[in-house]
Amino acid sequence: MKSLILYPYPMELDGISIQGEMLYRGLKENGQPSTRCDREAEMEKELIYKSFKPDVVIGAGYWGDTPTIIDHPIHHGVTAVPWLNADGWVSNYHDILNSLPLMMATSRWVKHTYKRDGVDTKNMEVMPIGIDMQEMRPLPKSDTRVEQIRKMLRIKPHEKMIFTAGGDTTSKGFQEVLKALGKINEEFKDWVYVGKSWECKTPYYHYKDELKIMRDLGIRRKVRFFDGPLSREFMCCALNACDVYAAPSRIDGFGMIQVEAQACGKPVLGVDSMGIKDTVIHNETGFLAKVGEEVKLEEEWVYREQGFKKKHKIQFDEPKTFAVRADIDDLADYLLKMLTDDSLCEKMGERGREHVVKNFEYKHIAKRVQNLVEKKLGI
Repeated sequence: MKSLILYPYPMELDGISIQGEMLYRGLKENGQPSTRCDREAEMEKELIYKSFKPDVVIGAGYWGDTPTIIDHPIHHGVTAVPWLNADGWVSNYHDILNSLPLMMATSRWVKHTYKRDGVDTKNMEVMPIGIDMQEMRPLPKSDTRVEQIRKMLRIKPHEKMIFTAGGDTTSKGFQEVLKALGKINEEFKDWVYVGKSWECKTPYYHYKDELKIMRDLGIRRKVRFFDGPLSREFMCCALNACDVYAAPSRIDGFGMIQVEAQACGKPVLGVDSMGIKDTVIHNETGFLAKVGEEVKLEEEWVYREQGFKKKHKIQFDEPKTFAVRADIDDLADYLLKMLTDDSLCEKMGERGREHVVKNFEYKHIAKRVQNLVEKKLGI
């Protein structure tokens, strides 16, 4: 099977780039002829169609990327198989999505979202994202880099580090974790909460809300922030520096960093909803707090770049669940267990590593993709 993989390339450090890069590497290392290209590079894509002659184009993205990862290859006579994420709802391109012989979704929740919003998902298969288990691996606490990261964050040896990372921390459930820590602070005081985002204090209105929560709860000095682009090796060290990875995300189609945290042997605290239900095993590799609140939309804006003639609002016949908030009391209970029981965290970390090595190793995922495409498309 000759394949062209479309994603943000040269590789960036976002989840879509890693999704595409791991598939490309897996296929190549499994002996499959493959090449890659940026989704937006129209001339380069045409050159590859004509010179490499792929059997299939696999594009990583969401429904709004239909023009670049689906329309373009089909227009040039090449079969397109999108590997789709979701951003909470699907507003356009239903006809072309429904016509495809095969689509992939990164989680059961992503598939559910497309189905809920009118896409025929009979040809949509769930395919998780693969990661490199050597790139994300357990490191001893005595590793100099792990020790130095904790020192740089002003974390003492006896203190427990809780870690949350994302493009922004708020969407990853940062505020909910802050409130949970406020509830347990009197029972367990030796903790530090670290948030990593792409840009400092962004979005600023969320940062202001988080500052208010910290001040109201009297925990501002126990919270640290850092930001900016980081290498994969640094993220491996940062994950190993923590004791608990907290990810009760408000919206998450897959949750790659939760898989990476487990690959590093860390227990994960999440929410029993969306993509994380496919990656974290409750009571085994972490805890999934119940949903405390659903964020529903009755209307939403659509834009020209989403394939509409002009910007306007769409009214929904029924409100759509767009995001969730984890139950604060549940988060607090699970956090207290994880912070006070080293043996529990160690067992969850070991089980988490076993779980992701078995189910999310990138060459294994690439082989699954190959087998699925060959079977469904008769290649």
